[in-house]
Amino acid sequence: MAENGKRVLIFAEDNYEDLELWYPKLRLIEAGVQVTVAGPREKTYKSKHGYPVETDGNVADFKAADFDGLVVPGGWCPDRLRRYEEVLTFTHEIATAGKMLAAICHGGWVLVSADVLRGKRCTSVPAIKDDMRNAGAAWVDEPTVVDGGLVTAQVPKDLPAFCREILAVLER
Repeated sequence: MAENGKRVLIFAEDNYEDLELWYPKLRLIEAGVQVTVAGPREKTYKSKHGYPVETDGNVADFKAADFDGLVVPGGWCPDRLRRYEEVLTFTHEIATAGKMLAAICHGGWVLVSADVLRGKRCTSVPAIKDDMRNAGAAWVDEPTVVDGGLVTAQVPKDLPAFCREILAVLER
């Protein structure tokens, strides 16, 4: 289990995949991790299925140095998130500091745009494997992959392993 005192930020934007935001959020809280949800503009975002998530602030209000990790959920929100410089900067700073960086499903699109995949072994929903490879990643067709601080997974059914690996990386 992760130690209390760990802090993780989870990105949010409209059309996030419900389980890919809420499952990690609740699992991390259960493990004693302080979770912050942040988006690039709104206070509340709706999931693909209309379920709302309230943010703790805008991404620009937070510093990557204050967090131990970042989770990027999938759905269609990563395509929106990758358009904001503050999202890409935060993601890049987490990655270059060697902190836990997790993405599931289409969440890899944010990692592509933040230019943090070069030389990394990872996975994603197969629909974006070419994007990941073109960004310099060694994409593999596995449910969950860990490469240093990078934790990636393919789809919602992989969430149990994804969250176990996130917690394991946070424990290091």
